[in-house]
Amino acid sequence: MTPTDIPLLAASDLTFSYVAGQPVISQLDARFYRGTVTALTGVSGRGKSTLLYVLGLILHADEGHVLFNGSPANTMSDSARARLRARNFGFVFQDAALDPTRSVLDNVVETALYRGQPRRVAIARAHDLLEQFGVQLRATHKPGQISGGQAQRIALCRALLADPAVVLADEPTGNLDPVTTELVIDALKHHAANGSCVIIATHDPVIAANCDQHIVL
Repeated sequence: MTPTDIPLLAASDLTFSYVAGQPVISQLDARFYRGTVTALTGVSGRGKSTLLYVLGLILHADEGHVLFNGSPANTMSDSARARLRARNFGFVFQDAALDPTRSVLDNVVETALYRGQPRRVAIARAHDLLEQFGVQLRATHKPGQISGGQAQRIALCRALLADPAVVLADEPTGNLDPVTTELVIDALKHHAANGSCVIIATHDPVIAANCDQHIVL
């Protein structure tokens, strides 16, 4: 990687506030390259989750730009941003964000609908991921019938379903034991090594120390 390489994802002079005049993110510049894993750290309330949502085009920046492949993405229309998210971004939310009314398998494959991915292809890929992360036996269960750690692994399966170019993971190992934490981090590193970029919000200094880039908020 050289300084002239175009980052896959970048923040340019990014500022975001929930309340006017009280920025959570202020004039942030950051670059995220293919093949890398970046850790976001900082005490609670410093904006780690918020930054993931802004980078993932879920929240609108007050100022500055989010660039995808060198082009401003946050100024696109709502529909264009939604298409870009569906095709190129995978999210692991801090609370897993599984639909309690649907099965584990349906939760994993639901994003395929927004990409126009054939359901049979999505189901085959979902079963492979559920097996990889040790939750295949929970495929027919509802989220209320599984543990928090299992829910987090299932959320990771959903995020990786379409082999997204960007994975944004908010405390993906928060409810996991050390062995499963290692499994999850290794999977995210492997995903990045295949040409994606992964950004992890974490409080774990060991995880941060093992990432390619570390941003402290």
